[in-house]
Amino acid sequence: MKMAMISYNEAIESDVMEVLSSCALKNYTKIAGTFGKGASSGTHLGNDIWPGRNSLLYVACDENQAKQMLAGVRELRKKLGKEGIKAFVLPVEEAT
Repeated sequence: MKMAMISYNEAIESDVMEVLSSCALKNYTKIAGTFGKGASSGTHLGNDIWPGRNSLLYVACDENQAKQMLAGVRELRKKLGKEGIKAFVLPVEEAT
């Protein structure tokens, strides 16, 4: 089992949800209104100087779904450029 973490600009929410749907990923945990700075996406701090916010999604899935999701995120990065999306896949050692 894997844990995918996707950090993305909230402006591309529908695109991210499309990627999840195309991978048959229906369950996730979302943390809205996160802030940060990315090398290609710039700074998002939700204020007048650095506007914008990000969201985080955590998705527990099997290895094949994780690979599909990463491929979908790669395609979004090509398509959207500086809007900002990054995905990480981590091993899940145990779940209860």
